[in-house]
Amino acid sequence: MIKVVVVDDSAFMRKAISTMLAKDPEIDVVATARDGEEGLELIRKHDPDVVTLDIEMPRMDGLTALRHIMMEMPRPVLMVSSLTNEGAEATLKALDLGAVDFIPKQLSKVSLDIIKIEANLISKVKIVASRRLMHSRSRAGGIAATRPAAAPSPAGRPEPRPCGRPASPVATAGGAPKRDVVVIGVSTGGPPAVQKVLSALPANFPASIVIAQHMPAAFTGPFAKRLDGLCQISVKEAEPGDRLKSGCAFIAPGGKHLLLKQMVSRVDLEISTEPASALYKPSANVLIGSAAEAVGRRALGVILTGMGNDGMEGVRALKQKGGRALAQSDATCVVYGMPKAIVDAGLSDEIVDIDDMAQAIMNNLYV
Repeated sequence: MIKVVVVDDSAFMRKAISTMLAKDPEIDVVATARDGEEGLELIRKHDPDVVTLDIEMPRMDGLTALRHIMMEMPRPVLMVSSLTNEGAEATLKALDLGAVDFIPKQLSKVSLDIIKIEANLISKVKIVASRRLMHSRSRAGGIAATRPAAAPSPAGRPEPRPCGRPASPVATAGGAPKRDVVVIGVSTGGPPAVQKVLSALPANFPASIVIAQHMPAAFTGPFAKRLDGLCQISVKEAEPGDRLKSGCAFIAPGGKHLLLKQMVSRVDLEISTEPASALYKPSANVLIGSAAEAVGRRALGVILTGMGNDGMEGVRALKQKGGRALAQSDATCVVYGMPKAIVDAGLSDEIVDIDDMAQAIMNNLYV
């Protein structure tokens, strides 16, 4: 039985989350709390497998409570987040501090929406309960505490280079890279993993990066802005008219697909709502499949932590065109679903710990 403690200042949310979770016979909501202080007491008392934690609460807010949980009694925590820019900023901070994922706070009265949220909530609780916290994540400081010591601070980083301005190639004995496009698919547990990878890349990284992170529309802009402030490369949310440039990373906007289109002398980015039938928007399959068609063997596919198998068919198409693929290791995934899918299908060229992924990406540009 999976024990869960629900912490939320809203009586409606406490009831809604508890009711949804109670529908699964393997989940037991052992207690609910109205604020962070009461939540900490109940977590100490019941030792739950998973905690759902609201962000804005009286007496002790969710971020403060999360710090205490990670320092004193670390365990999987799902943040309950409002789908706003302010909610996005706070949720991204919570993921830095060690939360494994988030669930939307806005519960529609439309029954279909509630059913979707319910299935997602139950699935996330059951999966994260079966996983230990990432070995590479600091108990007290999350991903921010594991940034490379040599990385420059925002005040001392090189002058920002807007995406669209040419990048100087990295000087290597192997000359120009054989692969100049990196396409990344990622879901649950993704923001800290993506931050770890991108923050370890040099400012003159000799390839373009395009990322499909399963994330709501309100979150992708703040996520890209946060990464841009932490990384030596430039990072932005993709917009119509963007073109691939080395040293730049583009985040697919939430709720839409991002595709690569090969033009006569350049590769453009296209934002689309099609295919409408895709389970995820953005979809890693759609992005990586478009890279296979647009640039073929010039692309390196990277599948990071996440539920399900999104990205597998895209990687299959990429491999058929001569591209390569990397999968994050089981031991360093929050959820070993998406990487496992390409490993089990025999599509991964390397299985890499998240701490080593940036170097593995660099190495595979020249293979």
